[in-house]
Amino acid sequence: MNTREELIRAFLDEAGWGDARRGPLAGDASTRRYERLEGPKGKAVLMDWPRAPEAPLPSGQRSYSEVAHLAVDCGPFVAVDDYLRGLGLTAPEILARDLDAGLLLLEDLGDAVLGGIIDHGHGPAGEALDEIYRTCIDALIALQAADAPASLPLGQGAAHVVPAFDDGVFRAELDVLLDWYFPVELGHEASADLRAEYHGIWTGLRPFIDAGTPTLFLRDFHSPNIIWLGQRQGAARIGLIDFQDALIGSRAYDVVSFLQDARRDVSPAREQAMLDYYVDRASADLSGFDEAEFRASYAALGAERALRLIGLWPRLLKRDGKPQYMAHMPRTMDYLKRNLAHPALAPLAAWVEAHLFLNSR
Repeated sequence: MNTREELIRAFLDEAGWGDARRGPLAGDASTRRYERLEGPKGKAVLMDWPRAPEAPLPSGQRSYSEVAHLAVDCGPFVAVDDYLRGLGLTAPEILARDLDAGLLLLEDLGDAVLGGIIDHGHGPAGEALDEIYRTCIDALIALQAADAPASLPLGQGAAHVVPAFDDGVFRAELDVLLDWYFPVELGHEASADLRAEYHGIWTGLRPFIDAGTPTLFLRDFHSPNIIWLGQRQGAARIGLIDFQDALIGSRAYDVVSFLQDARRDVSPAREQAMLDYYVDRASADLSGFDEAEFRASYAALGAERALRLIGLWPRLLKRDGKPQYMAHMPRTMDYLKRNLAHPALAPLAAWVEAHLFLNSR
């Protein structure tokens, strides 16, 4: 028995789940590992997330995880989880925790993942897909109606300082396209001049990224991370399971992540209908909301996100040996086109046309 397994068994014994059956749960693109437990107490989910040492870097350099404010242990998950539950939203109840060991025992929210619901065209009890989409929007409105928290308590006097979507994150995300799409997909490195031109365009677009009242955004609010709980009421029917990388920034970020889901097709008609629904709700319920400002921010963040993913898929292919993610490339390209249609993004649209050969893909 390895040391990690001994640690897990001791953790489960202490939590009263030592005699539960354990089976693997499908993971994601991260280093976290999940198991589903079934025993006398019912079902639960084990999150196994030991803090891994960062690879050594040249003096003065920071890792991508550090620059992009990606969580490296389960502390941020716990802090954001408690916060969401305090707002009346549905995040897993934490049944047991050992932050030092990187182990959490979580409420099992079930298998009605939004991706599967989209594939079937309706919820498990026949709920209309549009109803489920609107409920997801309702959950975002509830989150955004709260003040953006600067820090969240972790217990025993500790706190998680919530990072902002600052220029370090922004530039690191921009570089994913340049660092990976160009060499892997186009067969050549992005030149220094091309990099400078790209970053310069985004410097001009940055005001759209920062526009509006800041909020806590979950960063990965899309189909793999949303569980439908139709037996609950209101926005609590949306189960949230992936939010440890949450940042402070634009209200548009989670909306575009959801309505331009990289892993499931969202038709232009549904995207526009749900975007209109969000605007109606936000106009009524969110202070300082400006529709024109929001729609420009939505297009800018949508383009930024799509371009990052267009670089991420080749990175997962080449560096991480995960070719399955390349299946999302055509969909991501389509979302990019939708965003580039906004007049404010004309300089970026011209750069993409010149350098990514968008029309030929």
